Amino acid sequence: MTTAKPETKARPHVELFTDGACSGNPGPGGWAYILRHPATGKEIEGSGGEAQTTNNRMELRAVIEGLTILKKPSLVDLTSDSQYVLKGLKEWMKSWKARGWKTADKKPVKNQDLWEQLDALKSVHTLRFHWIRGHNEHPENERCDKLAVAAIEAFRKR
Repeated sequence: MTTAKPETKARPHVELFTDGACSGNPGPGGWAYILRHPATGKEIEGSGGEAQTTNNRMELRAVIEGLTILKKPSLVDLTSDSQYVLKGLKEWMKSWKARGWKTADKKPVKNQDLWEQLDALKSVHTLRFHWIRGHNEHPENERCDKLAVAAIEAFRKR
């Protein structure tokens, strides 16, 4: 039998579903999240975009924006179709930081500004990671994709 760490057990539990999209890479991009409190079923959606960006930046922004709206340290089940985001958080970030935000071949980490924001948020929240295949009829992923694409279209109309 496993038990949660005391600080994890006392934290509110939420589910965060995220997606990013880009039309061209780089090009106009959008990000979106759905934040759900499983105990109550309450959901909050958020989305936005940038005029000139990359898909990876939008994937990162979706997670940052979803975590940023949490009012207190939480246990977060993060579900994403981005291996870049999930592997970065689970595997790569610790090494990047130890090397002064450099990759194994001593090049600067791409999107360092966003990774640093995620690092700060990761120190506040307890994250559990769940990868899903994109565009595979996962309801929350499909909804996030629609929101992110709508954000791109909003930038095109400006």
